[in-house]
Amino acid sequence: MTTASDTPPASWNPSEPALSVRQVLTLERVLAGEPEVVAGAGHLDRPVRWVHVAEAADVGVMLTGGEMVLTTGVLLAGDEEKQAEYIRSLHRAEAAAVVLGLGRAFPTPPDVMRRAAERCQLPLVVLHRPFPFAELTEEVQSRLVRRKFASVSLSEAVRTALTALITAGAPLQALLDEIAQHSACPVVVTNLAHRVLATAGERSAVDDVLRDWERIARQAGAGQGDGWIRAELGGRGERWGRIVLCGHRGDSATGRLLADRAAEALVLHRMLGGNAGCSWEEQSAQGLLTDLVGGAVPARQLLPRARAAGLPVNRRSFVPLAVPDGDVAGLDRLLRLLGLPGLVAELAEGATAVLLSLARDQDADALTEHFAARLRDGSGADRTVVAAADARTVWDDVPAGLREARHVARAVADSADALDLPAVVRLKDVHLRGLVRLLRDDPHVQSFAERELAGLLRRADDDLLSVLRTYLATGRNKSRTAQLHHVSRPALYRRLESIQACLGVDLDDFEQAASVHIALLAHDAQQE
Repeated sequence: MTTASDTPPASWNPSEPALSVRQVLTLERVLAGEPEVVAGAGHLDRPVRWVHVAEAADVGVMLTGGEMVLTTGVLLAGDEEKQAEYIRSLHRAEAAAVVLGLGRAFPTPPDVMRRAAERCQLPLVVLHRPFPFAELTEEVQSRLVRRKFASVSLSEAVRTALTALITAGAPLQALLDEIAQHSACPVVVTNLAHRVLATAGERSAVDDVLRDWERIARQAGAGQGDGWIRAELGGRGERWGRIVLCGHRGDSATGRLLADRAAEALVLHRMLGGNAGCSWEEQSAQGLLTDLVGGAVPARQLLPRARAAGLPVNRRSFVPLAVPDGDVAGLDRLLRLLGLPGLVAELAEGATAVLLSLARDQDADALTEHFAARLRDGSGADRTVVAAADARTVWDDVPAGLREARHVARAVADSADALDLPAVVRLKDVHLRGLVRLLRDDPHVQSFAERELAGLLRRADDDLLSVLRTYLATGRNKSRTAQLHHVSRPALYRRLESIQACLGVDLDDFEQAASVHIALLAHDAQQE
């Protein structure tokens, strides 16, 4: 017979909370019945979504999947064909397991049912001691209800938290950090080519995932087992990425729920333009290159991120470049057009960094010149330049190269009116200005600048500083300086005399003028 209270839902959702067969068998009330798994022992992790107490021989037609069926087998005794068909019907109905209470009908586990269950890979459990089935149904159903309530609560908590972040205009990383906190495992967002766009979670765990990302990406794409749970990102019939929970340790239903809530939030975040016009690919490159330039994280720790982001890193030459006021999208298009692997990202202070990854047998200088020439041709401006550092064959040397290229780009920005610059500018091309910029954070240089300019800085006279800057930049050309400041020569002479008096120097003396010039370059560099 089947009781109304045991009737399962009309249909069940594989992502709903459940207990596994193994978990049910460890319940205290079940252990009192001395359970023994006699078949299907390798499939005890199947989810149990309902419990059926049934003595009907055709119970399979009443099931919708995921049920644990409890029976004494009283209607099956003495008919081996019925026993085998009973197991087959449960298998066809996708039952989770069958629990047989031994007693008058079957004093020992029936061989026919055991063999059939083993063939069907259906867990068959026998209870050696009399056991009130009602206690098991009550225990399991109450636990399932509690899990369902906890699942609904978790779903609402995650949705509320993510919605609040989106409403507040939070960046993508804030959403991923929230998801990682709830899932307690690394979270990875990729495009359809498995290129990593963003990550969240404990740093060491994320690094472990990225270090072996190619294999993990294939594993995550093949299925949802072993805690690798993914959800597709897209809308209006088009997919453009996926989110992966990497090694989720909770039950699969909870992981599935978290992944689905996360996917909903990320799609909404992207639709609302939560990245302020910056694509996730651009954000990924920007984060990586910013960390490389900053130096707070050792370069070798960033190597897995670079590899997972799609940058070739094995046996390569890395060419660090910087383009003053460069357009990220335009530079990225040019790289693709030229077939040059690389990353592009806007850094602080108006420079856009480009990191090329070339095969060791490629001519890095020639390719850099070609890239710069095409960029200048495309912009239609003779002043468009690419600041370049020498190619690095060791990844650990890349951060220094990026910083050098950035320094050159800054020097170029100040020198564009004074220098006839080639398409590719290197440190040697910006001379003293470039050197000062490289050393601007050195305390000795800072102290030198303050000491040399102290008298003028104390007056806080920006006009005199501006006149001094122009006078030195024009090679101490008084006529040109007066013209640029729209003053008469006598008025300029009076200002130069004030400057010399404040500084206690003679600007007609080459060495003293050079010392003041270097100090002024260092001072200006430190103000940026």
